[in-house]
Amino acid sequence: MATRIRLRRVGRKGQPEYRIVVAESTDPRDGRFVETLGHYNPRTEPATIQVDAERARAWLAKGAKPSNTVRSLFKKAGVFSASAGA
Repeated sequence: MATRIRLRRVGRKGQPEYRIVVAESTDPRDGRFVETLGHYNPRTEPATIQVDAERARAWLAKGAKPSNTVRSLFKKAGVFSASAGA
């Protein structure tokens, strides 16, 4: 099972909000997912990022690969430490 940590779009038309989820890489963007790790709201100033860092690190340790956007959000949220090398 190739898992990805990626964004799942929620919210009304023109007002996007995103959930950070772990999903099978072949599933659709807004389809089935394994676990919700947090949420991201780019419309607030500054953007709201809430992540369960412990669960995110556990999934990364299991081999889940984050998307480029999620990797950036994890860095801003402090999921990656300086010693992690990510």
